[in-house]
Amino acid sequence: MASKRDYYEVLGLAKNADDAAIKSAYKKLALKFHPDKNPGDKSAEEKFKEAAEAYDVLSTSEKRAQYDRFGHEGLRASAGNGGGAGFSNFEDIFSAFGDIFGGDGSRRGRRRGGPPAGEDMQVALPLTLNEIASGVTKKIKLRRFNPCKTCSALGGSGSQTCSTCGGQGQVRQVQSSLFGQMVNVTSCPRCEGMGTIVRDRCHDCQGTGRIRGEVTVSVDVPPGVSEGNYITIRGEGHAGPNGGEQGDVIVVLQEKSHDKFKREGIDLHASVEVPYTTLALGGEIRVSTLEEEVNLKIPAGTQSGEMLRLRDKGLPELNGRTKGSLYFKMHIHTPKSLSSREKELLKELEQIEQQERPRSFFENMKAMFNG
Repeated sequence: MASKRDYYEVLGLAKNADDAAIKSAYKKLALKFHPDKNPGDKSAEEKFKEAAEAYDVLSTSEKRAQYDRFGHEGLRASAGNGGGAGFSNFEDIFSAFGDIFGGDGSRRGRRRGGPPAGEDMQVALPLTLNEIASGVTKKIKLRRFNPCKTCSALGGSGSQTCSTCGGQGQVRQVQSSLFGQMVNVTSCPRCEGMGTIVRDRCHDCQGTGRIRGEVTVSVDVPPGVSEGNYITIRGEGHAGPNGGEQGDVIVVLQEKSHDKFKREGIDLHASVEVPYTTLALGGEIRVSTLEEEVNLKIPAGTQSGEMLRLRDKGLPELNGRTKGSLYFKMHIHTPKSLSSREKELLKELEQIEQQERPRSFFENMKAMFNG
């Protein structure tokens, strides 16, 4: 089992840090590694849980004193079950520290004496470069748990207060140890944290208050998004059991490859074949951008491999006014077949170039010996 890091080190604090500093440090880390901001990132999830665990201990005077005196081993011993501080899932964290995130932490956790919230959903949304350039509204089909209409999401009829928790949805467990008594608050095992029990279960949802179904939701994608960006649709995830709030849908954006353009930030790159005469003499060619065809001016003497730029023909900056450029890399177009007249002209040009081109040292030596 890997050893745990020092809680002060996790939050980046000195051991004499006050409560305000502890709360501020935890809030900064929690927002940085929040699962909504890092969907699917296991490393961020672990850091989020680690920060919550450190805050749970250091923000509680009794736990902090215990930790300062005995370290992690003291916490494990006082817990009496080998676990010590820690959270098994995100909902425990949001329920415990909802005030840190502003009320419910932008995640709907289990309410005390109420049903748990539904699970979040994560879906991938592929986008073309054209859709990224202009922005788009997409329809997404979701298979999720919906509130049961038969029982109005209550799970059945004949609801009564749970006798185990008295309607609180939580039970307190007091454990004695060498270091004193520890009080653990856990979800009621009988009513599963809802505070009530249904006598007659709904046949359609089997008492869960929700059934599987398919829905279509809209997502508005702004211009300039990138691969890995995500959009959160609040309240469109799975419905919670027995009337619990719906979770969120996290739409992770993906970028489809384009057959002509390659993206680099907000700039686009492409290659274009240009006749040798146009590169040498200069001129204009027609090129395609994402939106239209335009004229590209070729300066005389342009070299093969050189990049020419079209301003404001790239992608827009996300939530900004800047627009990128479109770069074209020049390549000489070599025809596969030539007419007799074209061959004559090219041979004539070759002779002119050989006459005008200065001879190299080795060519001069060869001419002298062959003299």
